[in-house]
Amino acid sequence: MKKLILAAALACLLNTAGAAELPRLVSKDGRHALLVDGKPFLILGAQAHNSSNYPLALKGVWDAANDLQANTVLMPVAWEQVEPVEGKFDFNFVDTLVKEARQQKKKLVILWFATWKNTSAQYTPEWVKLNPKRFLPNLDQDGKPNYSLSPFGAETLKADKRAFVALMSHIRKIDSTERTVVMVQVQNEVGTYGLVRDFGKDAQAAFEQPVPAAVLARQKPKAAASGNWRQVYGDYADEYFHAWAVARYIGEIAAAGRAVYDLPMYVNNALRDPLEQPPKPWNKNFASGGPTWDVIDIYKAAAPAIDIVGPDIYRPESDQVNANLKLFQRPDNALWVPEFGTKPAYARFIYAMLGRGAIGISPFGTDYFNYSNHPLGTLATDRKLVEPFERVYRMFAPIQRQWAQWSFEGKVQGTGEGDDRKPQQLDFPGWTAKLTYRLGRFGESSWGGEFAKPAAGTEEPDGGAAIAQIGADEFLIIGQRVRVRMEPGEGTSGMMLRAEQGRFDAQGRWIMERVWNGDQVDYGLNLPAEPVMLKVKMGRAR
Repeated sequence: MKKLILAAALACLLNTAGAAELPRLVSKDGRHALLVDGKPFLILGAQAHNSSNYPLALKGVWDAANDLQANTVLMPVAWEQVEPVEGKFDFNFVDTLVKEARQQKKKLVILWFATWKNTSAQYTPEWVKLNPKRFLPNLDQDGKPNYSLSPFGAETLKADKRAFVALMSHIRKIDSTERTVVMVQVQNEVGTYGLVRDFGKDAQAAFEQPVPAAVLARQKPKAAASGNWRQVYGDYADEYFHAWAVARYIGEIAAAGRAVYDLPMYVNNALRDPLEQPPKPWNKNFASGGPTWDVIDIYKAAAPAIDIVGPDIYRPESDQVNANLKLFQRPDNALWVPEFGTKPAYARFIYAMLGRGAIGISPFGTDYFNYSNHPLGTLATDRKLVEPFERVYRMFAPIQRQWAQWSFEGKVQGTGEGDDRKPQQLDFPGWTAKLTYRLGRFGESSWGGEFAKPAAGTEEPDGGAAIAQIGADEFLIIGQRVRVRMEPGEGTSGMMLRAEQGRFDAQGRWIMERVWNGDQVDYGLNLPAEPVMLKVKMGRAR
């Protein structure tokens, strides 16, 4: 009896210790996981519209997030909202947000809209907007003020940091026990459009100084091994310098916030063309100074308090999406996609994102509000908005913890159908998954006639699959509008032994609905328009 009591007490202690952990990012062998309550957590997110950060707007947020089957809501908190009068803070919305998120059983990612939101100062308080002598704008080469605030504005940095520390202190006060907030975004899509950098007096003085050693250690010099920014980086000097200045500013704010409440923090960015290889110098074609893929190393050097640089994906072309996923997934940078468009075409890329090991994903503007950012997103503002994504989310929602664990262990792969509609291949230890599209669920196109025609409903690319190797010869396949053939590795033989269609329940137990056989497997595993989950056992003759 005493042994049982001791064992129970020990188990309780371990559970309490795990539950007491703050959310944090961990890395192993170049892979990453977001730990929430001590275990890997997959963010199936719903990012609210920019103006949904008010109590009376939250119903539309929760309704859409629930319809989507999201487990996390990404919500802006604006500087103008929490400090309308300098030095006087109002966190009533934060209190309401956290309280309602708990009622809805949702986690939160807080988006700090402050000095920069989509590069501008529109979310700063009026007392900042109306005092440009104190809160300095960027200046162009002629000394004219730009629309955005300077990263060399000492008073702006001081005030922004003070407000952010107050916010993080308040979150710690109300949430350190339940830990509803799991991550924080610091600023939003930073940089400047139309201006390569600040040419103000302090900025110019810094530009003439030697490039910091931390930057040189990470961002490869282009013209000289040392010297000032122009000497080291030549034609890239202005944009690299601006990236360093903005990153240093953000990093100081993040470090101050983490000193009071140490949550994972990230920055997002409006992308530059990922297919321009090698990248050409800035030519008014992207937001200079933002954390684009080619300056991730500068951000890592200048802002070590920032864990992740995340891409905001608003180009649905498959080559664009895949290139961005590849560039932002690095051994030192977890793949986290905090924004992507809500056009139905983006849904298939969830398989690619989660199959690549993303710690989370979130379509933007997923709340019921009579506004659409079309053409970046869909025109729908009702349940049709979330339907293409809910079909995929519902597959992963019951296994989000397990999928996150498999992902951290390097057991998952995935892909979305390419615009070229060509076959694809995913290689696993001992086995290969071959994927083809536009085929019917029965027969081979080589038979001609009706069999050779593209399947109905495949006029636009919509297929994809994510696969986890859950045993040496066992796989979990989730997907839609794709034919999957599991084949043995080169030079070996093998066969499929069993394919079960089913689902996982809330306790993570596999519930088998039926076994696919005969017509259902003679021509590969043909996943229909409505996503399905299959547990597949392969085998080798002895």
